[in-house]
Amino acid sequence: MNRGDWLIEEQTPSYQTRWRVREVLHEEQTPYQKLQVLELEDFGRALVLDDAVQTTVGDEFIYHEMIAHVPLFTHPHPERVLIIGGGDGGTAREVCRHESVQKVDMVEIDRAVIEACRKHLPEIACGMDHPKVNLVVGDGIAWVADHADEYDVIIVDSSDPVGPAKGLFNQAFYKNVFRALKADGLFVCQVLSPFFHQSLIRDVYGVVSAIFPITMPYLAVVPTYPSGLHCFMLGSKRHSPLREGVRTPAWPTRWYTPAVHRAAFQLPPVVAQLLEPSGSQAGQ
Repeated sequence: MNRGDWLIEEQTPSYQTRWRVREVLHEEQTPYQKLQVLELEDFGRALVLDDAVQTTVGDEFIYHEMIAHVPLFTHPHPERVLIIGGGDGGTAREVCRHESVQKVDMVEIDRAVIEACRKHLPEIACGMDHPKVNLVVGDGIAWVADHADEYDVIIVDSSDPVGPAKGLFNQAFYKNVFRALKADGLFVCQVLSPFFHQSLIRDVYGVVSAIFPITMPYLAVVPTYPSGLHCFMLGSKRHSPLREGVRTPAWPTRWYTPAVHRAAFQLPPVVAQLLEPSGSQAGQ
């Protein structure tokens, strides 16, 4: 890929998202995936994995604030947090803003992603170097299976359910997440677009709701993600994200507020209908 080329991300045989590339900053084939850091014309520097945009400096704050602050403000006093994936560092950056959080285990399988983001996306990757963070290069699936009753909040900040992230979207994994959480713990994962990934959202909701007493999807608008509308899934043992007394950030945010928090769970009918029983189920 060269300057002036187009990065093309295909969602269906008839729908593509295209970005003009200003500069190729980094490109390699890791043991797990094709890794690129590109300077895009409109959204700036971007992490791209297997030709799919993961984050850009232009809009990363929306995704990272919503995947981190929604669960951390839902829990009344989170102290121990696990991040699975999140190799760009943005989720860790937001998690560490919470004063109550004492330790963050971050488990990312691809060391090359960490190194590339530290070099080319320092304003995002700075979270990985926070003193609260214990950064582990390893398999998040195995980590969860080996750590029972340990975390207040688990955030699954994964790429799409292909390649190294495929095992992060099945029943066995979510059961291990449940076991790794304390008695009042909760978790969040991202489940992509309500327009292009309806089966995934329906299946993950079915599996998670069979494990967690409280299971609620929520939405955010992320311009560089397919369709612009992005969905997250929250599973909680005890605390509702719509409970009274959700705290207000003690620092400036660019997207998240308590009002945005509440509004994110107000699902349009077209999304709410995905949660109706259909006989579909995620992989066992």
